[in-house]
Amino acid sequence: MAAARTRWFLPLFAVALGGVVFAAELVGGDATGAVIALAIMTAFGGAILLGGRSETIRGLRGDGRDERFRRIDIHATALAGLAVIYTVIVMFVVELARGHNGEPYSWLGAIGGFTYIAAIIIFRIRG
Repeated sequence: MAAARTRWFLPLFAVALGGVVFAAELVGGDATGAVIALAIMTAFGGAILLGGRSETIRGLRGDGRDERFRRIDIHATALAGLAVIYTVIVMFVVELARGHNGEPYSWLGAIGGFTYIAAIIIFRIRG
């Protein structure tokens, strides 16, 4: 994705996402939360944009990516995915223990499981 390799993509995406959260907070009636969310996302975008020569910031931003950073990114993504999967499983069990039906964690777990199985099949066929 060529757009993701420019130094502007992630900062602008952060501000745009902040705008979406800002609008959602306003619709939900929390003007203070809206301003705080937009400020946080704008500050993050600014920090990423002005991160300068930091290899980590350039890798996150996309303009400093190389094969080594792609490998780091894949491992970081896998670790983050495992953290989310474990959390969904634990919260599903907690909801069952509370006498509830486990939603929305059952749906999140199903989506994750089906995606994993589909990815295994697709990567197996491709590879």
